[in-house]
Parts: sequence; C-alpha cells; structure tokens
Amino acid sequence: MHTDTERCLRAVRSKDARFDGWFFTAVLTTGIYCRPSCPVVPPMAGNMVFHPSAASCQQAGFRACKRCRPDTSPGSPEWNARADSVARAMRLIHDGIVDREGVSGLAGRLGYSQRQIERQLLAELGAGPLALARAQRAQTARLLIETTTLPMAEVAFAAGFSSIRTFNDTVREVFALAPTELRARGARRPDTTAPGPRTPGVISLRLPFRAPLTPDNLFGHLAATAVPGVEEWRDGAYRRTLRLPYGHGIVALTPRPDHIACRLALTDPRDLTVAISRCRRMLDLDADPVAVDEQLRTDPLLAPLVDKAPGRRVPGTVDAAEFAVRAVLGQQVSTAAARTHAARLVTAYGTPVDDPEGGLTHLFPTTGALAALDPESLALPRSRRATLTTLVAALADGTLTLGTDSDWDEARARLHALPGFGPWTVEVIAMRALGDPDAFLPGDLGVRRSAQALGLPSTPAALTARAAAWRPWRAYAVQYLWATEDHAINILPA
Repeated sequence: MHTDTERCLRAVRSKDARFDGWFFTAVLTTGIYCRPSCPVVPPMAGNMVFHPSAASCQQAGFRACKRCRPDTSPGSPEWNARADSVARAMRLIHDGIVDREGVSGLAGRLGYSQRQIERQLLAELGAGPLALARAQRAQTARLLIETTTLPMAEVAFAAGFSSIRTFNDTVREVFALAPTELRARGARRPDTTAPGPRTPGVISLRLPFRAPLTPDNLFGHLAATAVPGVEEWRDGAYRRTLRLPYGHGIVALTPRPDHIACRLALTDPRDLTVAISRCRRMLDLDADPVAVDEQLRTDPLLAPLVDKAPGRRVPGTVDAAEFAVRAVLGQQVSTAAARTHAARLVTAYGTPVDDPEGGLTHLFPTTGALAALDPESLALPRSRRATLTTLVAALADGTLTLGTDSDWDEARARLHALPGFGPWTVEVIAMRALGDPDAFLPGDLGVRRSAQALGLPSTPAALTARAAAWRPWRAYAVQYLWATEDHAINILPA
C-alpha cells in the first residue's frame, strides 16, 4: 500500500487508525516516522515519504515518533492473510527465529537460500531479515524498559541484543532517547502498561488491535473449550500456560474497549517477543476487520449478522501441534468430552508448573511425550486412537510440521494423507492452528444449521458454491454463522 501515495496521504490527513501497521509515514524535515493516525498536524505532502515497515524507516535513518509510538501499531494484516514466502518469513521473524537461528535458520525453514529471502523481503518491505529482527528487538527493549524494573543489562539480554553497547546504540537511534531516559519517560505515561498494580516478575502491557473487535465469540470460544490445568477463565481474563523457546510462561488476557490487557509471567524474559506474537495470533489481533466485513456484507443474508456484531475474529492457538491433537480428540464428541480427553493427557504427560495467581497446573504435553503414550489407555474408539497415535508420531518425527511457517496447501495435503483425517478436521486445523483466513467448514453441523436458518444453502456443495463470494474471508464467515447459535462458545464469560 505504501506505493499508493494518494491513498496514504488521505489516510494521514484523516488520521485513520485503520491503516496503522499497513504503512508508516517518514517526515523528511524532522527525521521522524509515525503511524498514519499520529495526532500531530500532518506536514506538507512534499515532506512525507511512505515506508512498508518500521524497519524500513529505521534503515533509512528515521527515528520513532515519541507521540504516536509507531512501533506499537498492530502488525500488518497481510502477513497472516497470505501463505507466500514473504508472509511466512514475517511470521517466523515475529516468532523470533532470526534471533534464535539466524538468517540461515529462517531460509532453511522456508526452503530458500539466504540470498533469495533477503531479496524478497527487501523488495516488499524495504528491509532484510536482520533489519526486521533488529526493529523487533528495539520494540521488545522498549516494552521491557517501560514495563519492568529489570536492570538495563538484563533488558538488553532479554531483548536479544548481543552487547550492552549495541543495545544502547539501537535504543538511542530508534527512539532518540537513552534507555534510562526512555524508562523515566515511560513512567510518566498513563497508558504505558495495562491497568492494575505492577507485580514483580510480571510484565503488563496493552495489545493493540484494529477496531472494531467483538470479543464474545473470540474469548467465549477459548473459555468454553479450555483444557483444565492448561487454560482457565478467571476474574474476567482468559489465562493459559505457554511453552516457549527458553522456558515457559503464564498469560492472562482481558478484553478492553480499545486494547487487550496482557499480563505475562515468564521464566525467561527472552521469551517476551515470542509470547506476545503467539498471543496476538491466538486472538487474531492483526486482522483488518473493515476489509473482512466489507466483503461479507456483499452477501445480503450475511450482512445483518455483520452489522449486528462487526469485527469478529477467528480464535487461534499458541501451538499448532497442540491444537491438531485437540482437534482429533474433539472429533464427533461434545465440547465437554473433548476437554475431558485432553485433560487426561495433560495430567498424564504434561509438564507441571506453578501458578501462584490461579489454577493452572501444566503445560500441554509435547508431541515427544505423547509419542510414548499407550493407545490402550485412551478412552477413545479404536479408530480414533489410531488417528491420534499416527498424528503424534508424524509430528514427533518431523514427517508433519505445523506452525507459522507452514505452507497451507501442503499442510492440508499431508493431513489428508493421515488415517481418520476428513475435511472437517483438516479445515478446522487450517483455520485455527495455521491461520488460513479462507479455511471453510461447509460440513460442520453448526454451520449448516445456521446457514439453513438464514436461508442460505445448507448442503456442503451448495454452501461452498455460495461461499465463493466470501473469499478470501470464509473463516470469518464461519464465525458469524456459528454466532447465531445459543452455545457457550459465543458468550463472553462473566
């Protein structure tokens, strides 16, 4: 979008927050870059240039605006709506792969050479993987500086910097303030952290999103399907344990009118960036609800549902492999039965954790741990046991990989090849674990009942034909259809 100068100018002049994260405005006369909705009076058109990413602005020598803090914008919705190499690379960078495995690790996961990945990212984002990772480290550093009392040396280490000097230089270059000045300034900001007292060892922050957002089905789904010991709804927040690259954590997510309040307790602060990225994907916070809803409103039978509760999101997951296991456990059984089956696996094979603030007890089992389970111990039909054990074996030995770097079509093909994987299971994994916004469940009983009640075709073939007009947002149409039913997944818990 940044190449469409007239459209960018209109967004900046109207301070349209819908375009935050889509592009960034760099001001030639001040050397500062902003989000489109920056409250400062816009400069003359000739003094503005537009960039596709914060990293591109920083690489061109611009500093982040202290007023609108562009590094806190929602992420570009493109990276979660596409499955090409650039989008997959961006999802991996957000998940911290460059910091943990380097550019070679990023390229290896995508099946490209380092030169190819560099060229593709530069062409589309104006910055290579190292610059993009550096911009992310700077944002993580700012969060830790402003929301914790960690010593600066620990902040530098946790944010992924190789030295204190590099940390200091980067913070000064990006924010035009020394780390200590940034902490003092942050302490004076009323909106720096999520509401509530600061607790030692807990990081509180706000997760931004593009309005509108209807939280009912999003949090209702997560709460209704919560696995005991791993997830819970407590005091108005969805809480769950997180298995992370360097340790583990517990997150509490509370819906607010203009943000999601996030409280993170981490055993290793180096996991902050990854934890935030996974929570954002689970809550679909980088979606563009205006584009989604405009497309779905073109169907006159869907339009009233969209107008009634605009901005529905697709509830995701923090771990694609975990969700795949849970999807198999949920085949042809009630939500309560699926939770019971999953809870038994958690108790037997999960990793115990301490939760001083609630009732969480375990991390969900790894596929390696589940590979050792005795199928006869599962209270499941024989065919379902075979499906589960085959899935777990494929995930454990790497025959099947599910994650942010997955090619959606390839993952579907590999899942279909496993015994017991029909269209419903494959598509629900594509929708909620892989994040494909066009995944569709025409055979789902709830979808068919809702479609029939609205006057839409109710047979899978006819509904699929009608849904062609909803593409590429059919996963969101499913959320609107599901929401017509009186089910716990559609109700925000008290």
